[in-house]
This record gives sequence, C-alpha cells and structure tokens, in this order.
Amino acid sequence: MSEILLEVKDLKKYFKVKNGMLHAVDGLSFKIEKGKTLGMVGESGCGKSTSGRAILRLHEPTSGEVLFEGRDLAKLNKEEMRDMRKELQIIFQDPFASLNPRRTVSEIIADPLNLHKVYKTKEEVHSKVLELMETVGLAERLVNAYPHELDGGRRQRIGIARALALDPKFIVCDEPVSALDVSIQAQILNLLKQLQKDRQLTYIFITHDLSVVNYFADDILVMYLGKMVEKASSEKLFEKPMHPYTKALLSAIPIPSIHNRPKRILLKGEISSPINPKPGCRFAARCESAKDECFNKSPEFLEIEPEHFVACHLYK
Repeated sequence: MSEILLEVKDLKKYFKVKNGMLHAVDGLSFKIEKGKTLGMVGESGCGKSTSGRAILRLHEPTSGEVLFEGRDLAKLNKEEMRDMRKELQIIFQDPFASLNPRRTVSEIIADPLNLHKVYKTKEEVHSKVLELMETVGLAERLVNAYPHELDGGRRQRIGIARALALDPKFIVCDEPVSALDVSIQAQILNLLKQLQKDRQLTYIFITHDLSVVNYFADDILVMYLGKMVEKASSEKLFEKPMHPYTKALLSAIPIPSIHNRPKRILLKGEISSPINPKPGCRFAARCESAKDECFNKSPEFLEIEPEHFVACHLYK
C-alpha cells in the first residue's frame, strides 16, 4: 500500500483587506503519496502559490490541518517548525529575485547547511556545496560567481541546489520554469524528474502551463478563485475533463496541427470577487452551463468517478 506523505484538510488562508476578507485559499483538501507529484493549475490569482506557501507555513494558515507524516504542521511551535524545515523546501518562481545578489553561488547553497549547523567545519560545508552543484549540473568554476553573472537556467539550478541541501522529502515547486526559455524549461523539468527518481522526492508542482503539468504530474488539482473545482490523475483529466472551467483551460493549449484542433472555449462574463464571496459557484458568472442553483448554492467537491473529483452542480 502506498504511503501518504502529506495530507491537507480544509486549508484556508484569508487576508484582511480594505473591503473585508480576501479568500485566497478556501477549503483545500488532498493527499499526496510519497514519491509522487501533485500538479496545481489555474489562472493567475486562483490561489496556487498561496496554497503552497500556506502548506509550508510561509503564510500562516487561517484554519485547517497540514499533516506531514502524521504531524500537523499548523500546531508546531517555532522551534519544532524550524527543525521540520529540513524536510520541507520550496523552489521559487523567479530565479533572480529569490537569490541574494550580494552572495556567491557557494554562499547561497551553503546557507541552509550553516543555518541548521549540519557540518562542523568549513571544509565539509564546501565539499557538500560542490557535491550539490554537480548534482544539479552547475560547473565547479561557478562556485564564486554572483547571480547577475549567470543566465536564468543556471540561477534556477542554484535555487534547486539550495532546496536539496538538507535532503528534504517534500518540495513545493512554485512555477519553477515559467520565467525560463522553452529549451531551458525542458532541462530543468528533466532535472527535477531525475532528482525525484534518485531521491524519492515528493512534489507539489504549481504552474499555469497545462502541457508542462501533463508531462510532470501524476495527479492534477484545478483551482479557481481559491476553490478546488476538479482533481484527477493527469491521464484522466486530459482524457475526460468534467468541470466547465477545466474544459476551457484544456481548449486553450496550443496544438501544432491544422487538423483535429479542438474548438477554443472563450470564457466571457465578470470574474467574481474573492473578497467576502457570496454563496454559489465562483465560476458561475463565466459558465455557459450555469443554472439558478449555481448562483445560490456552493457545489460540493464530490467523487463522480473513481479517483475523479469535481465541484459542479452539473454532476450529482
């Protein structure tokens, strides 16, 4: 039987704003098996990145549980959480903004090792840094280089090396290739895949690029304005999308063919406000299949087919 590494139960993250409470993440629940990847997709502003940060407590959750190997991260005190950070890491979206421009490659990668006092001597730390650089494909000659001297791909490799420094079990990949050229994207994705295989890593892979997540993820969770709208295996979601929003997202994937091209679904209507949201489906105003019930009652997230979950009044 597969081991569940991470389980999230009814996770919520609200931000107080001028006009009320902004519901960035509203009732997130899922499980990830050890060594697997969960892809999180949706438009900008749907709550993907906030979800990843709330799981790691980079944003303190408003409510809910985050069970990592059975321990609720939300209940750990500052010291316990600091120790737990060895197991939980993040790779940020912007490989330039996430690196300190005043520090060299070796200093950046060594930071977690020094912070957690993993090694006693500078020689041991330096040896580990060189090992990590080799693992992620960074030449040893770059050890004293600064981030501004490197291209985006190499900068992202530094971020990956830093995330691997403490041998974590779980990594949130927050759009790690969106700021890179397409050819470099492929290299970074293949590197992450190989690292997962070699180290039995478990990922949450956050992206807005569905073609990338189809290649990379085992399961996919589709979000819309802080809510889960659909979750299934990657294969199932692409073969048989059920939620109208998922169908619209998939129809927007460019296909290099002039034949058999699916009809593009254009979403119209106003995007609902995530500030003090009213009852009802948050996608209803843009949905061609919406009925009265959709505007008045929030749909439940139900298992419509085996391991295929949808929050939509079209399915009972």
